[in-house]
Amino acid sequence: MKKLFTAAVAASTIALLSSFVISAPLEKSTAGTQHPSGYTQAELKEKLTPLQYKVTQEEGTERPFSNTYWDNKEAGIYVDIVSGEPLFSSLDKYKSGTGWPSFTRPLESANIVEREDNTFFMKRVEVRSKHADSHLGHVFTDGPQPTGLRYCMNSAAMRFIPVDKLEEEGYGQYVSYFADK
Repeated sequence: MKKLFTAAVAASTIALLSSFVISAPLEKSTAGTQHPSGYTQAELKEKLTPLQYKVTQEEGTERPFSNTYWDNKEAGIYVDIVSGEPLFSSLDKYKSGTGWPSFTRPLESANIVEREDNTFFMKRVEVRSKHADSHLGHVFTDGPQPTGLRYCMNSAAMRFIPVDKLEEEGYGQYVSYFADK
């Protein structure tokens, strides 16, 4: 019985460490060096507002109920504020009562990286964008069906593109998602 328990603990530990290593983000760059997005840190500070920089580059969190998209009900998609990579759709957005935009699933799973976050004496799962390595928010397992997930995101990390602007902004492949909605 002891061997079985030890094997189970070892397997769980390896699985946990494997997923952590595979999903670890690229190292942060310092001022003047190239960021994963292609910008230098100095360029990012110019491009982004102070809040956007704090959230995406320093893992900050904006205030609930007073951010841009927490109650946005318009149809469209949300993209990374730094890279423009598609992240979430309004079709998967729901009212979570948290004061932050919440989604049941990513629009493009390949553009999302999940990483263990043990800050503030809690065990959470941080969500980052794959290509820009922007901190977006956290994912929790208390969401509604069909996924049971709550992707709780910071508005400051995203830019919203309404359906009628998708073609114009280069996201035409997503127009059909909203055709019958």
